[in-house]
This record gives sequence, structure tokens and C-alpha cells, in this order.
Amino acid sequence: MRPLVSSRLPDFPWDHLTSYAATARAHPDGIVDLSVGTPVDPTPAVVQDALRAAADSPGYPTTIGRVETRQACLDWLERSHGVTGLGLDAVLPVIGSKELIGSMAAHLGIGAGDLIAYPALAYPTYEVGAALCGARAVATDSLTSLGPETPALLWLNSPSNPTGRVLPVEHLKKVVDWCRERGTILVSDECYLECAWEASPVSVLHPSVSGGSTEGILSVHSLSKRSNLAGYRCAFVAGDPALVGELLAVRKNLGLQMPSPQQAAMIAALDDDAHVADQHARYAARRARLREALERAGFRIDHSEASLYLWSRRPIEGGDEDCWDTVAWLAERGILAAPGSFYGVAGKRHVRIAFTATDERIDAAVARLAG
Repeated sequence: MRPLVSSRLPDFPWDHLTSYAATARAHPDGIVDLSVGTPVDPTPAVVQDALRAAADSPGYPTTIGRVETRQACLDWLERSHGVTGLGLDAVLPVIGSKELIGSMAAHLGIGAGDLIAYPALAYPTYEVGAALCGARAVATDSLTSLGPETPALLWLNSPSNPTGRVLPVEHLKKVVDWCRERGTILVSDECYLECAWEASPVSVLHPSVSGGSTEGILSVHSLSKRSNLAGYRCAFVAGDPALVGELLAVRKNLGLQMPSPQQAAMIAALDDDAHVADQHARYAARRARLREALERAGFRIDHSEASLYLWSRRPIEGGDEDCWDTVAWLAERGILAAPGSFYGVAGKRHVRIAFTATDERIDAAVARLAG
């Protein structure tokens, strides 16, 4: 029997939270699930209206997407993030960013014998993408640690999931230059670019970072967080037209097409800034209440200047508590958090606590932490 593909993949992390979730659910007032950053607030009305208006869609969509969809992506990048000079051949709508991240290396021809590098604390799908295409993977924040070896692909993630850390422009520019000197493809996962609280994240495509050229660079963007569209699976990739064109050539052979109604919804979401400001204000208020409660309960918050999480640790005598002990401590109070070890060995003393729950559930967590 041939080895199963799934045998090459890491365990699905959240399967290990089952018993802790059961403990949290046993709380008399129910669970406060802060383990996954899933949106809970309504999808904006302007987006729902656009989806309904486009519901009659009998024909096949194209993989490249509608011109209007791609133009909306370009307009948003320029209006909101100062990214200029991109044409319609530099952007491709995709069916959620996770699918794109997991498949990108294989679709760009990376495989056995190649090296993929990603952050030391990282979204697990970067590692999954390397495993699926048979490449070697290394988790590191240090380019010098790679020695003379040149990765075929390097992932950046700023703002970071799980830490909320934002990389400064100077650092981003150094990474761009390093990759270009070596012919390494640089892909920046920027799904939390508009979820900033104490920093001003900059896209890798911004002229101050890219030098006005997209050569060798891609950036990945998602509408799940900014627009409460996780259920719609709307995302896009932008950057070097040669790399975008290669992704398109492969993906159209696989029939990877964003449905037309979702494209209409995506256009409406990208064109409307008001709902983004409203949602940002909701999250800011929840973040402030939860952060204060955690700190009063003795937690320390590291980084967390952006994203939808508080990267937290619980000091104990002799150091910081192991992440699984912290998860257990919270679960006994009906609060479920994600252990930092899900994101790499460097996270073993932290937990990732989302503030995407409803106001009522955030307030419940605040009360339990004070008890």
C-alpha cells in the first residue's frame, strides 16, 4: 500500500483541545471559546445585498476572476495601503487564503530537494504546504541561520498569527533585498493588515519596501477578518505578474474558481470602508476589556500590537507556566484558549487568546478572570 498523503502532515492541532473544551463547556454559564479567531458579528449588509443581487449565476466563473473583482482589489490596495503601480495581471482572486497558502508551493513548482522557510512562530498551514509538495521546511526568524542554503520560498507574516507582532519597514526591505539577491520567492501573508492597534503595518508591496517593483514578491490578503466574510471564502493574491500568471495557469487547469456571487460580495466589501471602521471599533473595545482582565489576573501580554489575538503568558515561581497548564487553568474557568505550542516550539510558554467573541462572551470571560 502506498503511504497516505495525510501521513506526511502534522496532526491537526485543534484535535488536541477536545478534553479542555469539554472542561470549559461544563462551566455553569457555558464556554467562552477564545481558541479560534472566527468572526461572530454579522456580515455587513452591503455585502449580503451584493450576494443576493448576484444569486442568479448559472454560468461557470473564470479562474482569473472578473475584471471588476481584480480592479476592486487593486483600488483597495492603493486606497488603504499605498500600494501603487499594479495592473490587472498582478492580482488573482482565490477561494480563501488557507487553500492558497497550503497549495502555493506545489503550484509554483517547488518540491523534493527544495527548502521552504517560515516564521519560528507561525500559522501551521505554511508547514502543511511544504509537506504536501515534498519540500523540506525550516521555522526560523533568522536569515543567517540558513547559512549558505537558499530557500526556494520564504514566508513572512506581518501582522503575525499568533503573536500580533508587526515587522518594521526596514526589516521588510532587508528581507526583500535578501530574497532578490538569491532568487528566493517571497510571499507575505498579510491577512491581518487592517487589524492593527498599537502599530502601523505596511504591506511588502508598498514602494517603501519593494522599491516600486513587484519582482519576486507576492502578498496574500483575506476578507475573512476585516469584513466578517470567513464563511464566504474570499481572498486574493497580488504581486509579481509572472508569479501570479504561473498560479493562474496551474489553478485554471484544476478548476479553482471563485464563484461569481462571492466575487460580487468581495467587490462590495472592498469598496466599502465604513463597515471596516465599525468592526475595528468593536474589536478595539473587546481587546481593551480582555487585556485589562488578563493583566489583572496576573498574565503578561507580549507583542499583540496587531491581529485579533493577545499573545499571553502566565508567570509562576521560577518562570512562565507551560502553555498546556495555562490552557487547563483557563478551561477550569470556562475559557478555551489555544496553546502556543500549536504554532511552534518557541510558543510553549504562551497561549493565544482571541477577542473575536461577542460582547456578552467577552464580558463573561472578564468576570471569570476576576473571580
